[in-house]
Parts: sequence; structure tokens; C-alpha cells
Amino acid sequence: MNYASLEAFLAEGRAVLAKGPIGIILVEDLVEVESTIRHHLKAGFRALVVLAPDALTLPEELEEAIHLIRHDMHRHGALTATINPIIAAAAPGTWLYYCYNAEYLFYPFCETRSVGELLTFHTEERRDAMLTYVIDLYAPDLGRAPSGVALDEAHLDRSGYYALARPDAHGHPRERQLDFFGGVRWRFEEHIPKDRRRIDRIALFRAAPGLELLPDHRFNIEEYNTYSCPWHHNLTAAIASFRVAKALKYNPASTYAVPTFWWHNSVRFEWSSQQLMTLGLMEPGQWF
Repeated sequence: MNYASLEAFLAEGRAVLAKGPIGIILVEDLVEVESTIRHHLKAGFRALVVLAPDALTLPEELEEAIHLIRHDMHRHGALTATINPIIAAAAPGTWLYYCYNAEYLFYPFCETRSVGELLTFHTEERRDAMLTYVIDLYAPDLGRAPSGVALDEAHLDRSGYYALARPDAHGHPRERQLDFFGGVRWRFEEHIPKDRRRIDRIALFRAAPGLELLPDHRFNIEEYNTYSCPWHHNLTAAIASFRVAKALKYNPASTYAVPTFWWHNSVRFEWSSQQLMTLGLMEPGQWF
């Protein structure tokens, strides 16, 4: 289905949001849109909603498999202005997921288990949200891939990740919340605004009355921002993302300051959940 605007989708396609899991892809440019859609269709979302500019054209079989909404993601505050109306329109309890183009969801054992199975288990553990780490991908040779994007030779950092306590309004550490850093954002932090350096994102969550996404990828309900329940470790997931590498090479202020993303801790990305678990970049919890 095609919709002329987000407003048209919320008026005419509201039934899509009645049952999840629902994937939402926010298209900022035309880089790797098809591969992003195909990856998330394979994950097994019940419905895939793609918000994209008018310039996007897709093969017919892909367009028929998704709900395509014409939408400008370059407006000020576009993230919250897009996601929050969808949350409000979704049936309470519906699992939602969001990412940008050139980003790819991975979760433990995703090669053999669907995202629906993942979220059914997570629901049984009385969790309403899942922490995802946004892991920066990049092309190792910018001579061959000047945009920083190369799926067939994608690399990531195998080390350099760390976490800091997340303070509340009084400066006390928040319970079961941390700010996570690392990857390209950490190595080139002088080119990244301070409020965009974190790599944690609550990308999988259940719609609830009054729930709102904040501009920094956190939610207004604090329990949604926790990495696990109080009793034991929970599942976490990862989003393998070219978004930062792409932005650093697109931005005239940083493109010449980044001659290469490769360093001695670069390793080829195997496009597998096992590699991400081995590197400690996501947690299987009790799900075996």
C-alpha cells in the first residue's frame, strides 16, 4: 500500500498498527534502502512501514510487500514527530521497531528464529522494551567506497566500547540504565554533537498509553530505558549501521578530516549474530 503522507496512513491504514511486531524504516536518503527493506522483511515482521521521500523508487515486489508512506525525514524534530503519532495510533501492547536506511537489525540466533519469536519470549519475561546497541559499520577503503558504505566488505570495531552511569536530575545513577559509547562515534567524537555520541537505542518496544519517544532515542517512561529487569540479564539486540560513517563522509565539515575509518581494531563484519555475541555487543540472556 502507498500513502501520500503520514497523516493519510494514520487515517486510512490504522488497522496495520493493530497487531505486531511492526517494523518502521525511516529513510533519510537513497543509500541502501532496498537492502534495508529486504533484511527486515526476512526478519519476519508482521508488517513493514517505510517512510521515504518522493524520490525513492522500489522494485514492484518490494513495494507490494510494504506500506510505503511519502514523508520528509529532514524536518526539524522529524524522529519524534514521526514515531510518536504511530505509537499513539498503535494498539496498546503492540511491539514496534524503528531504524533508518542502511541499518540492519540483529538479535541472538536471528538466523534461525524470527523477530516474533524473540519478542514473544521477551514479553514472557515481563519486558516492554529491548535495548539495542547501534554498532557502526564502515567501508575500510574510502578510495573504493567514498561514501563510507560497502556491504560486501563492511567492517566494525572489535573493541573500544564502554558504558558510563546515567545520572538523574539530582546527579544520582539511574537504576539499570547506562550510557553506552564506542565505534566510529567514539573515534571521531570531535565531529559528532555531544548529544549524539551514545550508541544505545531502545529500538524495540511495546506501544502504551502516554508513551513518547524523546529526541535522544530514550522514552518518557523510565522502565523502557533499562537494559534488564531487576532479577537477571535480559536479551539485547544490535543494529549494524552505516549511518554515522555515511554522515561523516557526506558532511563537508568532516569528510576531509576522515581519510579512513580503518584502524588496528577493525574487523570484517560477518553479518552474523554469533560474531556480535562473541564480541559482547549483544546479550542472549536466558534465551537459548
